[in-house]
Amino acid sequence: MKTKKHDTSWMVSVALMAAIVIVLANTPLGMIQLPIIKATTVHIPVILGAILLGPAAGAILGGVFGICSLISNTMAPTLLSFAFSPFMSTTGIPGAIKAVWISVGCRILIGVAAGWLWILFSKLKVNSIIALPIVGFAGAMVNTITVMGSIYILFAKQYAEAKDVAVSAVWGLVMGTVTASGIPEAIAAAILVLAIGKVLLGVFRKMNIGKKTFRLKKESREVFFCYVFIRKKLPVTGSVDTKKQKFCKKIKKLKNFVDRCMINMV
Repeated sequence: MKTKKHDTSWMVSVALMAAIVIVLANTPLGMIQLPIIKATTVHIPVILGAILLGPAAGAILGGVFGICSLISNTMAPTLLSFAFSPFMSTTGIPGAIKAVWISVGCRILIGVAAGWLWILFSKLKVNSIIALPIVGFAGAMVNTITVMGSIYILFAKQYAEAKDVAVSAVWGLVMGTVTASGIPEAIAAAILVLAIGKVLLGVFRKMNIGKKTFRLKKESREVFFCYVFIRKKLPVTGSVDTKKQKFCKKIKKLKNFVDRCMINMV
């Protein structure tokens, strides 16, 4: 039914984007292995999905990204895998919960933040050429800042032990990662989101995917009231002057259109 919260085309689109996330997460293009941490480009389809399909879709795609990260850090652990996989926790259940937050929770925030930022820009009527790279950059930075910030807050001691440095030096190392890895990732995301997003926006608009459901609900309500109004106001019998006759012909055409719409909505 078209009146469901999310229609079939929306769900199919989310599934396709999720498949892209999974593919990227399991190839060198999605997860770039560095000596200490795995740099990622998987956040790009998450951001694109949030732009095209909304914050809810962005949250789902971010969750898929996070689960892929969790599995990757479990199957191929690095020095920081204790912060991304509950199965690699060095502090028991509390550490496992923290790891789930960093690997999954922080990635969900990417889609939510990107989706709502795009909605804000849309309401402000910001040109997509300007809005797309900003959303791409911001989404990537949300990933880096929330992940590294959470590691600093939740795993500072373990991070220091992994790096064999004092706890007081952790802040500098975190900021170094944000600068050396996060900013280049954000710049790449801005460029790719602009290039890919501009094309996909046109495709999705032609296919009427994304915010279609809300418009249908609103249109259904408006069509219903128009239908009631026309049925009450349209003269059925009796003589009318020329101007009213022309007006009635236009109203009859509109009535027929409304009738067809009402039939299609059943």
